[in-house]
Amino acid sequence: MKVLVIGSGGREHALAWKLAQSARVQTVYVAPGNGGTALDKRLRNVPITGIAELADFAQSEKIALTVVGPEAPLAAGVVDAFRARGLRIFGPTQAAAQLESSKAFAKDFMKRHGIPTAAYETFSDAAAAHAYVDRLGAPIVIKADGLAAGKGVVVAMSLSEAHQAVDWMLLDNKLGVQHNAGGARVVIEEYLQGEEASFIVLCDGKNVLPLATSQDHKRLLDADAGPNTGGMGAYSPAPVVTPNVHARVMQEIIGPTIAGMAKDGIPYTGFLYAGLMIDAQGRPKTLEFNCRMGDPETQPIMMRLRSDLLEVLLAATEGTLDQVELTWDRRVALGVVLAAHGYPLQPRKGDPIEGLPAEAPDAMVFHAGTMLDGDGQLRTAGGRVLCVTALGDSVKAAQQRAYETLRGIRFDGMQYRSDIGFRALRR
Repeated sequence: MKVLVIGSGGREHALAWKLAQSARVQTVYVAPGNGGTALDKRLRNVPITGIAELADFAQSEKIALTVVGPEAPLAAGVVDAFRARGLRIFGPTQAAAQLESSKAFAKDFMKRHGIPTAAYETFSDAAAAHAYVDRLGAPIVIKADGLAAGKGVVVAMSLSEAHQAVDWMLLDNKLGVQHNAGGARVVIEEYLQGEEASFIVLCDGKNVLPLATSQDHKRLLDADAGPNTGGMGAYSPAPVVTPNVHARVMQEIIGPTIAGMAKDGIPYTGFLYAGLMIDAQGRPKTLEFNCRMGDPETQPIMMRLRSDLLEVLLAATEGTLDQVELTWDRRVALGVVLAAHGYPLQPRKGDPIEGLPAEAPDAMVFHAGTMLDGDGQLRTAGGRVLCVTALGDSVKAAQQRAYETLRGIRFDGMQYRSDIGFRALRR
């Protein structure tokens, strides 16, 4: 059986790596892939990104299943295009992907269906947005209404930072946001206190299958300091998601979301990622929805998954997720992101990467922003370059193994946090 994974990041490397382990898989193609997927003998890169060309490839190669990694092709309607040709693909339609591609759509949806989230207002006029910020004060959260590769959220701890974020998103577009119809908009939210967690489920339109819980570290620097990023590391499971919190999330957030989408005539299929804020009393609120697996959460989750991912995704595309039970490695998985010089605002590309360790049963280096040049030299090609992921009997053991694994890796300007997992250790 041939499988196609669309995307080029660490999430896609992890999905392709896991799919290649299935006994029924003959070849896993990754389009366009990265340096790591190019080096892996079990995977084959395909230099295609256009939706029509991807569908042509899937048709001509008789691809049995396509899995969509990143948000941009989902927002552009890749699932609709594949389904129109009778091709099997796992992901949400363009209409359903608005849960991620439009923060305004998602907030209005949550309000309409009674899903717990932060109070908010939406603005396209900068003067009105600035007045609202002055009225509410700081801390306050400013979100771009559009796709911004995980960098379209500013948690402003001061009024000056909030006003700067409004200008960045509405006037300058310094974050490179793909605006939705109607131009630049921002969602301004109340600041929520608590601990964040990532809650990712598989959906087949009516049935839901939760994956292992995880938690990522969004800030660039140790102790959650510095600017927001796409994620500097993650671990699974997340101790903050207790059995009680898990039940509440399924009952108060995930269930009503799937039911609400069906009620609105937009049945949801694919991965659904609820970014949560859990307060001191264990009450979850929804910070955001993503319509795909998280990155870097996918890497630790795939390290822990013992079930055959191909069989799970085939069931998801057949509407039979209620018949699937997942099995997990009981150990903790923890991943540390190695980022490029200048990340997150101006990552430098082209630096040679040296000292990569071999894959081990309990440690794997997943590639994200990497490429092979014409001489076979691995180089940086994006902001988040690698995610060094390891298993251990405890958070501490997984953390030690991950940092031990990354010790020999070198590229100029390499930045990483030295405290991934600190919240779990503190608990």
